[in-house]
Amino acid sequence: MAFEVKTCVMVITMVTFMANLLLVVDANQQVPCYFIFGDSLVDNGNNNLLQSAAKSNYPPYGIDFPEGPTGRFTNGRTAVDVIAQLLGFESFIPPFATTRGKDVVLNGVNYASGGAGIRDETGQVLGDRFSMNRQLQNHHITISQIAFILGNEVAAANYLKKCIYTVTMGSNDYINNYLVPQFYSTSRQYNPEQYATVLTQQLSQQLRTLYGYGARKVALFGLGLAGCAPAEIARFPKTELPCLNWINSDVQLFNTRLKLLVAELNRDLIGSKFIFINVTGITSGNPYAAGFTVANETCCATSMLTKGRCNPNTVPCPDRSKYVFWDGFHPTDKTNVLVASRAYKAQTPFDAHPLDIGALARL
Repeated sequence: MAFEVKTCVMVITMVTFMANLLLVVDANQQVPCYFIFGDSLVDNGNNNLLQSAAKSNYPPYGIDFPEGPTGRFTNGRTAVDVIAQLLGFESFIPPFATTRGKDVVLNGVNYASGGAGIRDETGQVLGDRFSMNRQLQNHHITISQIAFILGNEVAAANYLKKCIYTVTMGSNDYINNYLVPQFYSTSRQYNPEQYATVLTQQLSQQLRTLYGYGARKVALFGLGLAGCAPAEIARFPKTELPCLNWINSDVQLFNTRLKLLVAELNRDLIGSKFIFINVTGITSGNPYAAGFTVANETCCATSMLTKGRCNPNTVPCPDRSKYVFWDGFHPTDKTNVLVASRAYKAQTPFDAHPLDIGALARL
């Protein structure tokens, strides 16, 4: 995800105040459980035990998180951590890798994995990871546990249809697949329009599987402007500044199709309510109006060796609230609060479609 630095397209005011206000709007848990699918943007520790280069369980990650470095790819909370707070959960949704116990399973599970994508081969150069298909397999294990706890599959289905599901997937299918032709053939097989179509078709099948597993309230997060990520800007010739618009154009092709997919799934799947969260729209305004002063540089020191992640045990920038990006790809806690708060309660009609997550929870 990223900010596109340009003259004020959308004035964002009082973001921090509104986000903090939202966190105390409703202290009651609004849904029985919350299930999270995604990549490093929302991973909270699933990669810790994997043989993977996509890990963040070391300082300075977690410098502003109560538990320190947990495997979250940021200084504090991820967007789904904030959403869990907004939904009234007393604790953050735990990672599948360490989820144990009846009460924990019934509250929901986070399956997200750094490096993961819609396509199975995405991120393979980074090592092991839970692709979307593997995350669905892990979710099936959880469903079996819930059915056992509640007594039967019918009871489990009635329980799950009240829960919130979020899917944050697709960034790596570009950053760690389509945009690295030295490792993947997709850019030679497909032009940008074809690739966006192929991705959404595969995601459609995966979401239909998720529906078959009992999901009814599902929020799909669109991709941010990957062409504004500091690591991408550093990797490609700086022919365009402040962002690489050709990458952003490719990503937007996927976002357009993802929004259309929401309408298709709501039409085809009885009783379902899928929504689209417009991450690009939320983050493409004037960052300075939201209190940021550094939009396209990292808060922590990174290197080619760490592939855009923070160099271990280094001292990050002193005021993280001024930075959009924590490392080469991932946002700071403050940016995550911005995205999550507007995904939960849309400030404009373009933030979420056809509903925001707060309204979805009330259905």
